[in-house]
Amino acid sequence: MTGVFAAHPVPVPVLALGDVLLVTLQGELHDGAAGQLQHDVARRIASGPAPVGGVVIDISGVDIVDSFLGRVLAEIAASASLLATRTVLAGMRPAVAITLVELGLTLPGLVTALDVDAALSLLDRAPSPAPPAHPEEGA
Repeated sequence: MTGVFAAHPVPVPVLALGDVLLVTLQGELHDGAAGQLQHDVARRIASGPAPVGGVVIDISGVDIVDSFLGRVLAEIAASASLLATRTVLAGMRPAVAITLVELGLTLPGLVTALDVDAALSLLDRAPSPAPPAHPEEGA
């Protein structure tokens, strides 16, 4: 039964949140899903119906980042940068940060944020509150 899942990796959804692409990683990212994710993000940036203002990769659901995942994250950020789009990595757990330092992975091209809201703020794309009503206008 597990061979079926390995042969057909479940794709990672790339969601549009306004002009920002949101990628939420949960658990492990296998080779096939990683390659598909890189392709999907680059395709959405390059050929989407509207310009993409940034990419947020939420790794709060990831317990372990190894050198493979670190390389995938760096490659997604590099591809996005070549397509004139910034990438923010959100939700890194302390143990993941320590592991990345121990592995010597600096993740070039990636800005980090504590959570998705902070990442959206870094991209200047945070949802803004509704403007206040000004009944005195026109008086």
